Formats: sequence, C-alpha cells, structure tokens
Amino acid sequence: MSTTVIVLIVYLGILAALAIWSRRETHTLAGFYLAGKKLPYWVVAFSTNATGESGWLLLGLSGMGYAVGVQAYWVVVGEILGVAASWWIVARRLKKFGDETDAITVPDILVAKFADKSHLIRGIAVAIILVMVTAYVTAQMVATGKAFNSFLGMEYATGGIVGSIIIIGYTFVGGYKAVCYTDVVQGTLMLLGLIVVPAAAVIASGGWSEVESNLLLQDPSLLDMFAVSDGGKPAWIAIASFVAVGLPFIGVPQLLVRYMSAEDDGQIKKARIVSLAVLLVFTTGAVTAGVAGRALFPGLEDAETIFPVISNNLFPEVISGMLLVVVLSAIMSTVDSLLLLASSSVVRDTYQKIIGTTKDEETLSQYGKYVTVIIGVIAVVMGIQEPRVIFDFVLASWSGLGSAFGPVVVGVLYYRRITWEGVVSGMLGGFVASVAWLTWFKDDFHGLYEAIPGFIVGFILTYGVSWLTSKKAESM
Repeated sequence: MSTTVIVLIVYLGILAALAIWSRRETHTLAGFYLAGKKLPYWVVAFSTNATGESGWLLLGLSGMGYAVGVQAYWVVVGEILGVAASWWIVARRLKKFGDETDAITVPDILVAKFADKSHLIRGIAVAIILVMVTAYVTAQMVATGKAFNSFLGMEYATGGIVGSIIIIGYTFVGGYKAVCYTDVVQGTLMLLGLIVVPAAAVIASGGWSEVESNLLLQDPSLLDMFAVSDGGKPAWIAIASFVAVGLPFIGVPQLLVRYMSAEDDGQIKKARIVSLAVLLVFTTGAVTAGVAGRALFPGLEDAETIFPVISNNLFPEVISGMLLVVVLSAIMSTVDSLLLLASSSVVRDTYQKIIGTTKDEETLSQYGKYVTVIIGVIAVVMGIQEPRVIFDFVLASWSGLGSAFGPVVVGVLYYRRITWEGVVSGMLGGFVASVAWLTWFKDDFHGLYEAIPGFIVGFILTYGVSWLTSKKAESM
C-alpha cells in the first residue's frame, strides 16, 4: 500500500469520526440543516471559505493562473471585495432576520415578509436551486475524478465514484454539523497547501525574478495585468469579468446559510475577519501556484492539473499524499454543502412548506438524508460522462445562483417597499439574464462574465417592480 493511500485513509477516518460525533444534531430539520444555529465564529468562518471555494480553487483557479498569468490576480481582488460585501452588508441582518422568523433555508427568508399563499416565491427558488446545484455538484465530481487521476493514476470515472461515496457518506450520517466541522479540517489543510505549494514552485523556479524571466520568454502578456487577449478581448472586459467572480458571494444560498447557523451576532463579527484573512491566502496562493507552475512545467495539455503536477514532482510521496487530501478537501467542503442545500429545498421548502406535510421533524430529517443520497448519485452519474473545464462550469452555476438570490436577498433585508412581485421578478429576471447571457450573448461581448448582467437585471427588477407595485397598492 502506497504512502499516499495511507494518508488518504487516515484523512477519511477523521471525517468518519466527525460524522459520527455529529449524529445527535440530525434529528430535527434545524439540526440536520443548520446544526441548531449554535456554531462558533471560527467554524462559521472556515466553513464559509471552504464552501465558497471548492475544487475550482486548487484546480480551476490555479489552472487559470497557468493559462493567463498575472491577470488571474484580478479574481483575487474580486473575491475579497465580494466576500467583504457579503459579510458586511448581508451577514448580520440575515442572521437577525433568520432568527426572528425561525428560518432554516434561504427561501424561508424570501417569503417571511409576504403572504405567499401560492408558494410561487418558494417554488421558483427551489427550481433554481435544484438545477444550479446539480450542475455545480457535477462540476465538483469532475474535479474529484481529475484529482484521483492526477495523484493516483486512477481512472477518471472511478475517481469520481470513489470521491462521491466518501462525500455522500459523511453528509448522510452527520448532517450540517458534520459538514461544518469537516470544513474546518478541510479549510486548514487547504490553507497549508496553498502556502506550501506556491512557495515550493517559486523556489524551484529560482525565485520570483526567474519566474518572471521565464514567462517573459514564453509570452510577455502573462506578466501584464492589463493585457489584451490573443482573441482581441479588451482588457477592461477581462478585468471586469475576473473581478465580478466575487459578486455571487452576496447571494449564493450555500454561503448565506452559514450566517444563519452562527450562534449570535458577536460570532458573525469575529467570523468575518477570520474569513477575509484566510481567503486572501487561499486565492493568492492558488493563482501564484499556477503562475509559477507555468514557468516550471510549460506546455501542459490540461492547465487545471498544474496543482497536482507540482505536488507530484516537487514533494516526496508522503507530502504528495497530503496534497491529494488538500485537493479532495477543497472539493468535499463544497459538495457536502451543496447536497444539503438541494436536500433542504426538497424536504423543507417543497415537502413541508409547499405540499404541507404534517410528518414530525425526525421523519423529515430522515427524508433529508435520503434525498441527499439521491441528488449525489444523479450528480456523479452526470459528472463521470465526460471531463469538462471545471472553472467555466463552476462559474456558470455560481453566477446563476448569485444572480437569482443576491439582489432579492439585499432587497428583503434593506428595502422597506419590497413586494412579493418584486421578489418574484427579481429572482426570475436575474437568473434568466445570467443564463441567457451565457447561452446567447457572451461570445458577442468578448466573454463578459454573466453575473454582471444577471445582477444588473436582478436589482433593476427587484427594486423597480417593488416600487411600482407598492405605489399601485397605495393608490388603491
């Protein structure tokens, strides 16, 4: 048995122990989906970062640094701005409002101010979540297959299946509490990996000046943050698109529930400082690994394998095994949260609230576990069909969720004239604009990131329709 496999087994043992330890919180819906709203700041902070980053951080973002060079640092800027906005604009108000209304899910937040007898708001929210989460989890299963293939030489499909069994297993057993505490372990490993790997790559290249010299010979634009692409894309569009990657942090439901699960407002205040500091290391480290990796290993067929390539070539097997665990940690820390998000949409929002079942909490939480397994199986079946570009696939799902929920959540928390019609139109409009832009318009506008039009349309409709309908109601 190789050292890498032994390291992986030890890691999986830790996850299993955390899942078993967390089981006692899974007998109610609030327990299974929010850990009883009792999490301390350090768990909330690490869980938010680990969930928000996913496999695209280590494979996709490092691959982006490899492909486009220092322009990828604009993503770092965007993520820091987006996460800061989410913590300072949304987190505290969402926590307070969620506690006041006994909310468990983001759709609970959206309907709390309205008599949504037709359940239209909740129904639309559930549909968007299920479609986007399935696509998102599929992308993470792709990342799992690539990780096992790159580190262990395992067949891509086999790697995806093995990874999914692990993730679904501990999520099924331990629920949200297990997910968040494993996020702490996973986030810590990611933090260490994103310090060690880029540092090793830069040192192996002979220092940063040698990295720059090498890239200058390959392509001078790799060192220009304001470069125009080979395809003629204007620099400002590329920069705006990279920075806009941070926009969806304001509204993606898998992060918003982190704020709802904090013990109190004081924990939110502490968590946001820890979160931003860790995120800066995460994103800077990933891009730096890709940029330095381009100098060390030019000509890779798949840029998104640069992190595993550096790990396998610059470190002994035991460290390489630990770095495999780091990559898997990044993937698992997002997939488990997405599975719970989709499960809560089916059980809490659809079965309990829309259909109106009277089954007890323990039965419903058990149903939540079964739904988690079903959604995970669907995603892995889709993911093993064909490898896709992780970065693009994740961004599409990321922007769809953010555009649908970001504008309306801000509206519900801040706009006193918000109306039922404004929420419905803003949620639908933001989502449709994001998907439509990606499908039909993106190529014609030099690849402008779809979250930008998605958020613009979402905000205009949320506030515009709310203003019009509230004025109409006043005049009647």
